Amino acid sequence: MLQTYFYKLKIASVSGVIMAALALFAANATAITPSPAMLEQFKQIPKSEQQRLMKQYGISPPSGTQQQQQSISNPTVVTERSANQQQTSQQVKEGIAPVVTAITTADGPEKVIALKRFGYDMFAGEPTTFAPVSDVPVPSDYLMGPGDVIKIQIYGKDNKQYSLVVARSGNIQLPELGPVSVMGLSFEELKRILTRKIKERYIGVESSISLGELRSIRIIIAGESYKPGTYSVSALSTITQALFLSGGINGIGSLRNIQLNRGGKLVGRFDLYELLTKGVAKNDLRLQSGDIIFIPPVGTSVAIKGEVRRPAIYEMKAGENISDLIGLAAGLKANSYPQASLLQTFDKNHLPKLVSVDLMTRQGRKLKLKDGDVLTVKSTTNRVQQQVTLVGAVNRPGVYQWRKGMAISDVIESTWKDLTTNTDLNYALLIRKLNLQGDIELYKFSLETLLKTPNSPDNYVLQPQDKLVIFEQKNSESRRALLNPIVEQLKRQVTHQGASGVATISGEVYFPGEYPITINNRLSDLLIAAGGLKESAHLKRAELISLNTDPDQGAKVSHYDVNLQAVMQNEDVANSFLVNNDRLKVFKIPAWQENLSIRINGEVKFPGTYSVHRGESLNSVIKRAGGYTENAFLAGAVFTREAIKANERKQIAKLADQLRLDIASKGLSSQGPTTSFAESSKMLNELENLNTVGRVVIDLATNNLTVEDGDMLYIPSPQRIITVVGEVQHNSTHMFNNDLELTQYLSLSGGLKRRADDDRIYVIRANGAVMIPSWFGQDKTMQPGDTIVVPLDTEHKDNLTLWAQITKILYNTAVAYAAISGI
Repeated sequence: MLQTYFYKLKIASVSGVIMAALALFAANATAITPSPAMLEQFKQIPKSEQQRLMKQYGISPPSGTQQQQQSISNPTVVTERSANQQQTSQQVKEGIAPVVTAITTADGPEKVIALKRFGYDMFAGEPTTFAPVSDVPVPSDYLMGPGDVIKIQIYGKDNKQYSLVVARSGNIQLPELGPVSVMGLSFEELKRILTRKIKERYIGVESSISLGELRSIRIIIAGESYKPGTYSVSALSTITQALFLSGGINGIGSLRNIQLNRGGKLVGRFDLYELLTKGVAKNDLRLQSGDIIFIPPVGTSVAIKGEVRRPAIYEMKAGENISDLIGLAAGLKANSYPQASLLQTFDKNHLPKLVSVDLMTRQGRKLKLKDGDVLTVKSTTNRVQQQVTLVGAVNRPGVYQWRKGMAISDVIESTWKDLTTNTDLNYALLIRKLNLQGDIELYKFSLETLLKTPNSPDNYVLQPQDKLVIFEQKNSESRRALLNPIVEQLKRQVTHQGASGVATISGEVYFPGEYPITINNRLSDLLIAAGGLKESAHLKRAELISLNTDPDQGAKVSHYDVNLQAVMQNEDVANSFLVNNDRLKVFKIPAWQENLSIRINGEVKFPGTYSVHRGESLNSVIKRAGGYTENAFLAGAVFTREAIKANERKQIAKLADQLRLDIASKGLSSQGPTTSFAESSKMLNELENLNTVGRVVIDLATNNLTVEDGDMLYIPSPQRIITVVGEVQHNSTHMFNNDLELTQYLSLSGGLKRRADDDRIYVIRANGAVMIPSWFGQDKTMQPGDTIVVPLDTEHKDNLTLWAQITKILYNTAVAYAAISGI
């Protein structure tokens, strides 16, 4: 009876404790989480009593699987923040960032790079529940307290298992041993005491002691927390774990002065930078129930940017200097130039000022910083002093290390290894800087000479920052691309004694243009630079124009006759030295014959392409082609000329522009356009994309014109056909009948359409001539090869007179293409 009484009393006491927790839990699931001790006591009461209590407070009993899963897994305590929360947090961060004022220079304000505050991205979570984490290993110095669950397994002679909860009194009820006080003991001390007591009580057994569910403790997070308040955390939690659980620190909170208060006293300070930059958490103290984590406002904040590994805004502690700031930024980059660093700070009147800082000196690195300071670490130059540069027609252009005594042959050793296949071996340049302003002088050298004879004067000894320019032999565009910057530099720089200038060469050379005057440059060097003389160059006479300046008489232009043959033979009198602004004009041999050719196809005995000379007649070329064959149809000959084709393209372009203006003016008039936009666009598109022919109407029986380069003559075989095109019912071709007239051929094509212009019908003869028929006379006879064109009645569509011209051009071009389609 006594045993039953105590059992019921136990159930009542346990139920009373748990009922309060269940009531709070049922009212607001997020208000409080039952501690492990409560849950352990709840499990020890009978199932019927558990169900009664849960039913009373409207709680559904969890399944066995769920209970098992909850006991071995951790709840998700932090989730990703929503977009609005992230935006709000970012706004708070930016709101307290130091003002980075743009540095105003002569070139305008410097571009401001947005810097983030270091460390705040670590806290990007949103707390969802305050459930403690329970799967971490228990350290040996863990202090026992109410709510902890101690699991004891006895094995050997007897096998028993106990799960004991530390009561509020700090005792556990060990069966057959009575209460044992464990309050304040470390886990290691607990195991030692219990092991001794079990051995004293039980003979021949061993014991295994572990911790089950750990108690939860209540802490307070105050100050500049993301979500300050009271939190229930695991008894094993530390400062950083509590910060993560609460969502971290807001934008105005300090990361370097996090304070832990216990019992009204400050027991520790934690610097989160130590963890973020060094991975050290030596002051990350373990929490106890009732602890208060206080986050004060951020302290001194400074920014560092430029050539550092981690540019950002950092919080500085009292006494820290620029050296400490560079350490927080993970150090300087390899391309930094610390001697020319710049500190943007504020004077005593709170006005911005700039201070140059040499970070290579002790004084510079020990400089103290103030709130809002911005340190900019500049980059070093990309210019290397001890180097030579190789550009142009080489296999490996770029920069090379300069060595004392180094010559051109040390950079370019062979043609097959170092040069491209089209390198100009006769002309190359060495560019040398004269002074700090960048003025240059040039030396010409021959790659062919120095590669054959390394001891030749062309194999110059190089100096630091020399530049070798190698040209292509047959590429004028590449040559000019390399020369133009050199020529422009020579024009800009101040003239020095013996410094280079610019000379111009024109006429019968391969690459006319402006060329730099190199040291001891002569006329022959200018000819070589221009690629040499053409075959058409007049060797006995050229003209040198020199500009001579006199302080008293001013500028004077002088003209000199030059014998290029003597220049090429290096005669001193003829091969004079060049001076700045010299101009050499190389004349063409009088009556020089260029390579002119025309093409003759069709009904000649030897069709093909024939070279001609200036002034030669067409009949002369036909005679050289063996004359006409028996089937030659001279009336249908087609003759085209390139100059006529180009002129036709210009005229069509002008006509298209005129048509656009007329259509636009019609659209703006009160009458408005009578032609649709689609029709106008289609006609304009056809006109602009029309391929011109360049046909010239000739009569081979009477005309004997002079040929030009690119002319083409086509002699067709007899064509006994009549073609009808335009505004007829069916565009068609008919066999020629000597008894039929124009109107009869129109009838054979189905007659005229409704919009045909019967007053402007015309005939294109086989040779391209146009015949206007006389409707009241007898001039309506047709000839073999004729084409009848029925144009569109443009007045029926629109009163734009240009439509008639466009229609005629389109038809005539189509007929011309048809005539030469067999070429």
